[in-house]
Amino acid sequence: MHIERYDGDRDALLPLFALADDSPTQIVSYIRVGEVLVACEGGEVIGHAQIVETGDAGTFELKSVAVTQALQGEGVGRALVAAVIRRCRERNGRRLIVSTATADIGNLRFYQRQGFRMCRIVQDAFGPSTGYPEGLLVDGIPLRDQVVFERDLGAD
Repeated sequence: MHIERYDGDRDALLPLFALADDSPTQIVSYIRVGEVLVACEGGEVIGHAQIVETGDAGTFELKSVAVTQALQGEGVGRALVAAVIRRCRERNGRRLIVSTATADIGNLRFYQRQGFRMCRIVQDAFGPSTGYPEGLLVDGIPLRDQVVFERDLGAD
């Protein structure tokens, strides 16, 4: 597996973006911004990570990250996050943020294992007003609130 910058048509990555986000409305709003890295194996894209500038000097956001379902749990996501951290450091980043649903237990565990710490909760971030279907469940938990994580890019 190798990770590289992706400069192709981002519509080709829509299936991966859809794995990361349940709202087509939200995906359309950010798919074309920032920089995308892809993990490739055997000439196939098997995962992606999107880095977006936040407007705060030295702070970047890991906006979208996903790995094809067949390869989840194999270290591809961890390698993508490590590549994002390196890329943000190259761009003089000091802080990296990422957000996920409070209902997504797997993502909560994943980001903490990558050195991220919870910094705030956004209540009612997911619902019809933001493009998410009513009554959506993640691991049997209603999709409602969002947790924002941060990682100090000076720390290893």
